[in-house]
Amino acid sequence: MTEAAAVRQPSGVWRITSIVLVLLLAAGAGVASIGSIVGRLFDLKLPTLSHPFPADAARPPVSTGLAAGAQNILLLGSDTWDKVNGSLVNISKQRSDTIMVVHIPADRHHVYVMSILRDSWIDLPGFGSDKINAALSYGGVPLAVQTIEGLIGTRIDHVALVDYAGYKGLTDTLGGVDILNPVGFQSSASDHYYPSGLQHLTGDETLAFAREWRAFPDGDFQRVRNQQLVMRATLTKAMQPETLTDPGKVSSLLSAVRPFIAVDEGLNVDYLTALAASLAGIRSTDFTFFTAPTKGIGESSDGQSIVNLDLQKFQAVQHAFQTDALDTFEPEYQTMQTVPTP
Repeated sequence: MTEAAAVRQPSGVWRITSIVLVLLLAAGAGVASIGSIVGRLFDLKLPTLSHPFPADAARPPVSTGLAAGAQNILLLGSDTWDKVNGSLVNISKQRSDTIMVVHIPADRHHVYVMSILRDSWIDLPGFGSDKINAALSYGGVPLAVQTIEGLIGTRIDHVALVDYAGYKGLTDTLGGVDILNPVGFQSSASDHYYPSGLQHLTGDETLAFAREWRAFPDGDFQRVRNQQLVMRATLTKAMQPETLTDPGKVSSLLSAVRPFIAVDEGLNVDYLTALAASLAGIRSTDFTFFTAPTKGIGESSDGQSIVNLDLQKFQAVQHAFQTDALDTFEPEYQTMQTVPTP
């Protein structure tokens, strides 16, 4: 197919490329593809993480049966990594403000994104009870992966570190995004007020919107809901035909992303291209966002404000990950599934 022919109709490759850009920078991140008319970008080298996975003996068994074809991609993000000198590959002693697991079922008909609140109190292997976002600080990416694998009861196939600062360039390249804001608030980082209702946000405004937590009575709970709302709105914008069929725009999106991510070496062109082909029919409405079930805010024995996971309800979450059956979830867990988009 010639480049001109490819431009005339949205391809699965373009669609998934857009999805990747959104997920990676929303820390959310997870899958990517480079192929078709972006063949010239095969030389794009994403920074790769050295030894991001724990020792095999410390990991859950490899999935078998129908679940063997599913993929789990861990996204670790922060709104402060832009203040760290050097590449994300060399990041150390930093906490992950945003933790998401992207689950791609074996049938490739849907994509599920689970947010885990950063203050969730959990047992960190080798370190005892602590907030889940401390895993990256104590033991780097391998400990973060091991902690999440223990929580979901199955393996993480790929991992990406994401700097939220890159979201500004992504949103501006898209021409801004439309948000249906459920809760009006004043940004603590700027003078901007976000009224409730429909509004168009620039890159700076989107970044501040996704970062805010101080303005809300429930703090990080609303922050996570807003991050998911931004992801859904950006997916809707990124997957429009005028974006998917514009090689220059997709190239610009890729360029905007690259400085702000680092991935495991297996998240390479061959993997991404194959994944793109398998997800060719995906649409923005085929994404479900939900949050790991909790029992609300509590206090640790040393006086920290923490989030208590609902471990009894999480057994159903774990079973769904292990059996590739996230579509069987009860509605109460799918906190963002019915959030309207403009």
